[in-house]
Amino acid sequence: MTDVAGARPPEPPRRRASEPTAAKTTTRRIEIIVNPLSGGVGPRAARECERLLETLNIDANLTEIDPRHIEAGLEQALSSKPDVLVVLAGDGTARAATALAGPKGPLIAPLPGGTMNLLPRALYGAVDWKKALEIALMEGVARPIAGGEVDGRPFQVAAILGSPALWAPAREAVRSGKLRLAYLYARRAARRAFARTLRYCIDDQPSRRGEAVAILSPLISKAMEEPTGLEVAQVDFKTAGDAFRLAAKTLFADWRADSTVETVVAQRVLVSAMRPIPAILDGEPCELGHVAEARFKPCSFRALAPKRILTAASEPA
Repeated sequence: MTDVAGARPPEPPRRRASEPTAAKTTTRRIEIIVNPLSGGVGPRAARECERLLETLNIDANLTEIDPRHIEAGLEQALSSKPDVLVVLAGDGTARAATALAGPKGPLIAPLPGGTMNLLPRALYGAVDWKKALEIALMEGVARPIAGGEVDGRPFQVAAILGSPALWAPAREAVRSGKLRLAYLYARRAARRAFARTLRYCIDDQPSRRGEAVAILSPLISKAMEEPTGLEVAQVDFKTAGDAFRLAAKTLFADWRADSTVETVVAQRVLVSAMRPIPAILDGEPCELGHVAEARFKPCSFRALAPKRILTAASEPA
C-alpha cells in the first residue's frame, strides 16, 4: 500500500530473533485464579490485582475461587484455552495448576500466596505477589520447567519421603507462632521416626536402607548446571541425636548441609517400606503407599517467568 505521494511508507523495524517475545502478554488471553483464603492472599487481593492490571494496561479474566473447589476452578479456567494461567494461592494450588496444564498446556505463573511459596520463590525470587505478577507479565518468557513425579503426583521443587515428612506439622506450627503445638507435633514425630525405615534403589544402584530420601528438582538443585535429572539426598540416621539435629534443621535451617545427608543425580528412585510412606510434595504433606516410584520429567510444565530471578530464592525447609 502506498501513500498519496506514491512513495511506499517505511516498514516497521523487524524484531531480532534474539529478543524474547513471551513478555508480550497484552495480546494474550490471561486467566487469573485467586484464592482469597490462602495464607498470603487476603480478601482484598482480587481488587488489588485488578488495579495492578489497570496500571500495567493488561486485560485479564479474574476469578475468585472457593478453596473447597480449587480443582474445579482450575479446570474451568483451563477450559477457556488461555495463553497464560496466573495462580494466586498456596503451594498446593500451584502444584495442581502445573499438573493440570502439563508440558503442552498454557504458561503458568504461580504467585506467592501461600505459606512456603516454594515454586514462586524459585521462579521470581523472594518478592511479594504483586511484584511477582509484574515480573511475570512484563518480563516473563516461556520457560520449560523440569521436575519430577512420585506415583504420578508431580512436584516442581522437592519431594521428601520418610520420617522428616513427619515434622511438617511442627514446622508449620512454628511458622504460625504456635510453639506449644509445634512441641506436641515434634514429640509425636520423634516417637514415630525410627519406625519408618525405608528401603530405596536409585537408578540401577544396589538398594540401601535409610530414614528418608529427599528429591530436589533441577529448578533448585545445586548439583547440576543443566536439568539432566533429580538431585537425590539420601538421609541416614546413625543415632537419635542425628534424627533430632536434622529435625531441627527441617524446622529452622538448610537440612541439606547436615552430615547425615548424601546427594547424587538420578533419573529414577524406587522406595519401599513396611508401612505407608509419609511424604511432602512441594510443601504439601501426603501419605503414599508401601511402595513409591519417583521419576525425572524433562519438561513438567511451562512457566511464564524471567530467565533469571531477581533475588535469590529461599531454600526449601
